[in-house]
Amino acid sequence: MIKKNKSAPPAKSEVKKIHQQAIEVAVPPVALIKRREPLPEEIPKHPAEDPGAPARIKAILDNPSSRRSDQDLDFLSSSSVRGIRIGLDYLKPELGLQDHGIGATVVVFGSTRICEPAAAHRTMHTLKAALADDPRDKELKRRLKVAERILDKSRYYDVARAFGRLVSEAAKKPGGPQCTVITGGGPGIMESANRGAYDAGAKTVGLNISLPHEQFPNPYITPGLCFNFHYFAMRKMHFLQRAKALVAFPGGFGTFDELFEALTLVQTRKMKPIPVVLVGQSYWRSAVNFDFLVAEGVVAPEDLELFWFAETAKEIWDGILHWYDKSGAPLSAV
Repeated sequence: MIKKNKSAPPAKSEVKKIHQQAIEVAVPPVALIKRREPLPEEIPKHPAEDPGAPARIKAILDNPSSRRSDQDLDFLSSSSVRGIRIGLDYLKPELGLQDHGIGATVVVFGSTRICEPAAAHRTMHTLKAALADDPRDKELKRRLKVAERILDKSRYYDVARAFGRLVSEAAKKPGGPQCTVITGGGPGIMESANRGAYDAGAKTVGLNISLPHEQFPNPYITPGLCFNFHYFAMRKMHFLQRAKALVAFPGGFGTFDELFEALTLVQTRKMKPIPVVLVGQSYWRSAVNFDFLVAEGVVAPEDLELFWFAETAKEIWDGILHWYDKSGAPLSAV
């Protein structure tokens, strides 16, 4: 009779079974996201233990100190957190522009009051009718004169729209300058430039600013590319950070502010020179006596070389392209 060898190795099936049991023992159970039994801090103190507890807990939770800092609007709007707000005011648009692949931009400024010709005609006819009913009304006469001037300048709405379309169509051509139209996001000239880009089926950006009164963006900005700023400084930074050209149409305080800020940065070479085009020579020469500034010695003659005048969309765009060609770095290569 053959004796069984007690030291013989276990069969392969036994080894596999032992190995599987070892794995099952080593893997811990998976914890559920929601606990089966709540933690003590999830249950408020019962009134039976202290009748005044619920009211005191409510008072604690209602106090602003209990709010999470990122959900405490009073805290976030306080003067002590201004530095953080400035950073956020810059960061959100920056990330949004990056997500949409916005690189080089062409900035367009101009009056919010210069509407499209059809709207300007309607306003003028309405005022004429009102003045016919009350010919002695001095305020109506003043408003009618203004309406006539706005009607005359409404041609710039069409120029800005055509320019926005030119820039955007060029970006679609193989090897063309990859520029995106960017404006202040409001009505008037800003609307028309965004509208031209919209006509071309291109992305276009609007940088709004929060104001004490309610306002709306123009309807031609690409959804996802309309940003609302708290600080003018951060808005200006984003205007110029990617700018390859700045085009200023007739406008008021806001247009002057943006234009002369950019001219100052280029004049001092704090910013690398870019093309600056003033559209409507008669308007700009009447609004600002540039030659007087030179004669008075407050600016240098060469400072008048920082910008030039144009009248049509083609003149603006051709001038910008020529500026880059002359600089030795075509816009398509920038």
